[in-house]
Amino acid sequence: MKIYTVGGAVRDALLGLPVKDHDHVVVGATPEQMLRKGYRPVGKDFPVFLHPASQEEYALARTERKTAPGYRGFVFHAAPDVSLEEDLVRRDLTINAIARDESGALTDPFGGVDDIKNKVFRHVSEAFGEDPVRVLRLARFAARFGDFTVAPATMELMRSMVANGEVDALVAERVWQELAKGLMEAQPSRMLTVLQDCGALARILPELTVNQHLLQVIDRAASESHDLCVRFAVLVLAVPVARINALSERLRVPNDCRELAVMAAREQAAIDNALALTAEELVRLCERCDGLRKPQRFVQMLQAVECDARMRQARDFPQSAWLQAMLAAVRGVDAGALAQACAQEPKRIPAVIHAARVDAVTNVISSQEIP
Repeated sequence: MKIYTVGGAVRDALLGLPVKDHDHVVVGATPEQMLRKGYRPVGKDFPVFLHPASQEEYALARTERKTAPGYRGFVFHAAPDVSLEEDLVRRDLTINAIARDESGALTDPFGGVDDIKNKVFRHVSEAFGEDPVRVLRLARFAARFGDFTVAPATMELMRSMVANGEVDALVAERVWQELAKGLMEAQPSRMLTVLQDCGALARILPELTVNQHLLQVIDRAASESHDLCVRFAVLVLAVPVARINALSERLRVPNDCRELAVMAAREQAAIDNALALTAEELVRLCERCDGLRKPQRFVQMLQAVECDARMRQARDFPQSAWLQAMLAAVRGVDAGALAQACAQEPKRIPAVIHAARVDAVTNVISSQEIP
């Protein structure tokens, strides 16, 4: 039995990057041997075990055979006679198909070290074309490693995967999972351009129109370290609200991302025009965006719209601070006390509270100079 560290841990170490997770391949072992050594089984489709102390994953060396469309259509074979190279050849990219043994020696049968030096994404074998998730993974890696390029043959293979319908077999959860990871990388624009170049973007996100402005805005959101909800809202800001809802339903986008994206797209014009809004209009904006109960989401909405506006206008965006001041005034109204004062006339309560909020905003406007 011999143990190797594989995948991202080896790649990132060679790139001089922090290593977050360690994955291991075990050659020449059986599940029974792993159990006797105290490893805990967790794999459903093939034998994967957790180390009894580190809880890191150890997978038995395995081969795979394509049996049906999509990324789930595989049969796996794990046995002591499966070699390290047979295991590595099933991996997606050469930079992820390097193994390091316990002494530190590298096994690199497919030129991954050279591709790291030359900053190239290259598929290991034609088996890449059997798993459509690999198109998404490569695009996500492009967003992480901004100076890498896609090998021409690999790009052609991805285009053929799109043309033959393999990408259409992707399940919604996996598309969102990879998309979300890519959006959280340093240059999410590169994920979009890779997906567009191979034709996959039109299949998985037909609602998007990728242009230079969108690429710049999504990278600005990343440079400002905004969270996933804001980045998704920026991504679909120019998409009509109805289509955002349809997209979110199709990809099963989490509700917090979906709600923020819809709100930002719906309110973008009002936010851009915030300095000209009346006190009444400002209060209604805060109310319909549920800013009183969810002030942080209101701020996230402003962040998304500001990313877009700054790239369009190339100047400061005073609307953000202005609207946050208005929201603070609205939230400063003691609605409970007003409701209690109107206890004898409960039907008047909403109007009284709203009027008090308008008065509060009016006072703030009169005391501040509009930017």
